[in-house]
Amino acid sequence: MLNHKYGYRMTAASLLLVGLLVLAGCAASGQKTVGDDAIAADKNVLRVGVTPDAPPLIFKQNGKIIGLEAEFARALADDLGKALQFVELKWKNQIPALLENRIDIIMSGMVIDPIKEVRIAFCDPYFKSALMALIRIEDLNRFSIGFFSLSTNSAIGAIKDTTGARFLKTYFTSVKKEFFSTTRPAVKALLDKKIDMFIYGAPMVFYLASENENNGLTALPFFLAGEDLAWAVRKDNTELLAAANEFTQNPANEKKLKQMIHRWIPFTK
Repeated sequence: MLNHKYGYRMTAASLLLVGLLVLAGCAASGQKTVGDDAIAADKNVLRVGVTPDAPPLIFKQNGKIIGLEAEFARALADDLGKALQFVELKWKNQIPALLENRIDIIMSGMVIDPIKEVRIAFCDPYFKSALMALIRIEDLNRFSIGFFSLSTNSAIGAIKDTTGARFLKTYFTSVKKEFFSTTRPAVKALLDKKIDMFIYGAPMVFYLASENENNGLTALPFFLAGEDLAWAVRKDNTELLAAANEFTQNPANEKKLKQMIHRWIPFTK
């Protein structure tokens, strides 16, 4: 569970929401990764929409899709007795692909959003996260007590069509705004001092801070807004919605669940 004063802390109840990750080490048979071409529905295959550019939740390493969401997908497919098929999509194409029945479920670090909920159904949240800011280490003291030093000449970045982008538009009306499709150009803009900070989900900000520690980047050590991460299905797919919720609510193997979460998101306790 997110503790806004002292940091992240996963309680037993939060861990139960994560699901049977003990099964995650067993990849479902027939696992495939395909592009965003139309994939026919198959009752024996779980088609999982992913945008693998958000480590540690979902990303590619040596050509393989990995991360916490990838482990979830393997475990859910195994629990359902289905083969797993990752379908790689641009973030903006996730919901259209779901509504057009080209995928069965989105498992890609999606935040529960009442605006999106008009069109799609969110499963029960599996992780309480938050928005954070990635900054240059040299600016740590500058922002340690807030954003008072920001001016109309300051610039802040976020990923397009995310809660970070909406937060930026809502609460930083007087600064310049830069919106990116992926994290790589955002990090480069921060390093090149074209933006003063980059707002994104906490797991990804910590990952980027670790990846760029030697380049002089760090995470601003407080949270900007809480957000719940969940999977999404079509509203008419009530069977999969119920199965996914049953999966995440299963209380078995709590210790191994905690170990799995901690492996991908080490700042949880």
